[in-house]
Amino acid sequence: MSAHTPTRRLTQSDLGKLHAAGEKIVMFTCYDASFARLLEGAGVECLLIGDSLGNVIQGHDSTLPVTVADIAYHTAAVKRGCNQPFIVADMPFGSYQESPEQAFRNAATLLAAGAQMVKLEGGGDMADTVRFLVERGIPVCGHLGLTPQSVHAMGGYKVQGKTAAAAQRLLTDAKALQAAGASMLVLEAIPAPLAAQVTAALDIITIGIGAGKDCSGQVMVVHDAFDIPPGKKAKFVRNFMAGASSLHDAACQAVAAVKSGDYPGPEHTYAA
Repeated sequence: MSAHTPTRRLTQSDLGKLHAAGEKIVMFTCYDASFARLLEGAGVECLLIGDSLGNVIQGHDSTLPVTVADIAYHTAAVKRGCNQPFIVADMPFGSYQESPEQAFRNAATLLAAGAQMVKLEGGGDMADTVRFLVERGIPVCGHLGLTPQSVHAMGGYKVQGKTAAAAQRLLTDAKALQAAGASMLVLEAIPAPLAAQVTAALDIITIGIGAGKDCSGQVMVVHDAFDIPPGKKAKFVRNFMAGASSLHDAACQAVAAVKSGDYPGPEHTYAA
């Protein structure tokens, strides 16, 4: 953890202080107690129980089959495995799109399981839902750019925000989510200059994945970062097991690389 990190579990306020100080925030996906303990020991500030578990844990070809019960189960396991990291849980497909009331019921289930914040995909169309949750005490992280739950509508896993119109739309969506009360925003697979522009335009924390080094922090899928299983990965993935003596060493190297600005490098980013 940072030198400023308390020994208790981190809060939104703690993350805000890191952000205000200009320190990069490190987030990893995590799905079980053992990896939670490992990542905590390496100094990771945020753990995301991502619906990516559908791919890397359950063996699906997308995140769409993941349920609220799945996320709640893994959230509880992660919380039991660590004492300090801030815990964010994904709202899976179909758990929040119907109505703000539906979103509240399912988000409440995830907070009861141990999450401190929920993450949902979507732009301005989700602003009312974000506002509804925040007004009822549920912190929200937005997610723009490549939104995996919309993979069929997008026609595949493609870089987003490449045209001037698409970039402006994403910036407008980001501002709408902030205005609705979102405390954090994941930016996935967008050109690095656009991510820098969005980050500069917002007061809240931005977390990049394939969005360049100018975001407030970075999130990595733990299985990708540790090359589990080996094979072709997305452009923005760096294999931290290469040259590492152990998983702990690889995790420490990943944290150090984000903190120093060494990761992501130009080879991990998309041009405008």
